[in-house]
Amino acid sequence: MIRKSLQALKKEHRKLVSGEVAPRVNESLDLDTATARAFPNDPRWDYLLGITGNARLIALEPHSAKDDQISLLIRKKRASTIHLRPHLRDGAFVSAWVWVASNGVSFADTEKTRRRLDEHGITFAGRELRLRHIP
Repeated sequence: MIRKSLQALKKEHRKLVSGEVAPRVNESLDLDTATARAFPNDPRWDYLLGITGNARLIALEPHSAKDDQISLLIRKKRASTIHLRPHLRDGAFVSAWVWVASNGVSFADTEKTRRRLDEHGITFAGRELRLRHIP
């Protein structure tokens, strides 16, 4: 189910990856679809991106950027981390879990939101994934 470049992403989600990052994406996986059969009732992160040059694996989640979605994103990351464990080679790991707004951003307290996401290892990237979001 691994695809070249951004081909595993839905067309509307490809625009959420900046022009500076897109050429660096070597491969992609629709993680949600890939794990749906085995974990139909679990929340699932949407995509994995393989970044060339630094051999990074980035988890990308296009999703509504609202306060009431934060807990869901945390649950998605936890579940997807468990789903991925048996599939990653020894020493391999997801370098960054990045949430990109699929539409407008409406957080009541952005600082509080960022602290909560930081506690759970999730980066909120705003409207698009940029190089600065990749460690």
